[in-house]
This record gives sequence, C-alpha cells and structure tokens, in this order.
Amino acid sequence: MITITEEAAGKVREAQERQALGDDHFLRVGIRGGGCSGLLYALAFDNEFDPATDTKFTSEGITIVTRKKFAEFLDGTEICFKITPNTVGFMLENPNFPLGQGCAGCHG
Repeated sequence: MITITEEAAGKVREAQERQALGDDHFLRVGIRGGGCSGLLYALAFDNEFDPATDTKFTSEGITIVTRKKFAEFLDGTEICFKITPNTVGFMLENPNFPLGQGCAGCHG
C-alpha cells in the first residue's frame, strides 16, 4: 500500500488543476536504482491503467498507480511534501529502503 499525506494530496490536486487534467488522471509512481535512499522515484500524472501490469491505491482521495513489479518495493511508502532549506517538493519515505545519511525524509 502506498499512502499520501493530506498536504501532499493538496499539492497534487493543485498541480492537476494547473495542468487542467481531468478525473481520469492519476499519480503514477515509478522507481529505478540509485540515489541516497537506494532508489530514485519518479512521480507523474498518467491516464493509462493496465490491470495486467499496474496496481492501484487510493489515499486522501488521490489515486496512486504503480507497476505490479514495483509494488512489493513500495509497500508501506508514504508520499509527502516538504519544504526545507535545501528542498521543496514531494518526498517518498519508504520503510523497505530507509534513507541514507544527509537525506531528509517525510518525518526527518
């Protein structure tokens, strides 16, 4: 299960409105190797869902989709929005791949 904080969900809705995206669009989460947390994450809006290869979650009224092959690596992940001296934007806190030193997570 992937969840999103209330604040991050609000930011997603704002971005959807700015881009004039319809209700058929959702937030897609992708992963690839690398980065200080062990994985690099990609967030994007999408409207193509394939039940054979994708899995879907809903949190705070936001539909979140990822590939089934990524779901086990993302289980328990929380998407948040952070403002720090070094970063402004979405962050993912993944308990399966804890953050390395020097990387701020959702609760750090």
